[in-house]
Amino acid sequence: MDLFIGILYGIVAQILTFLQLQGNIRWGLLEKYPVLTLLSAVPLSYLFLKSVEHIVKSSNGEIWPSRLIGFSIGIIVFALMSYLIFKEPITLKTVICLILGMVILAIQIIWK
Repeated sequence: MDLFIGILYGIVAQILTFLQLQGNIRWGLLEKYPVLTLLSAVPLSYLFLKSVEHIVKSSNGEIWPSRLIGFSIGIIVFALMSYLIFKEPITLKTVICLILGMVILAIQIIWK
């Protein structure tokens, strides 16, 4: 259950971080709402901390799985969000990177 909760925290954190960082490129959020954009870093950090906490707990205290799972979640979310918001095409190179991210994620979840 901790792994699921950690991954869920990670997905939400990655989506919101994408909106915070790339939203500035798309909608000029930093210029329009500088304080709100900068203050959003506090709850985003909390989401990442909780994600790592739960994944480490589910991994018997090992920290490497949390880093690799977080990396994989980030790659997958970034690819999907850039496609949905920026209409960037998913090229063969991106597909291969997504597959590699999913393989890393699967190894960390399945291999005990």
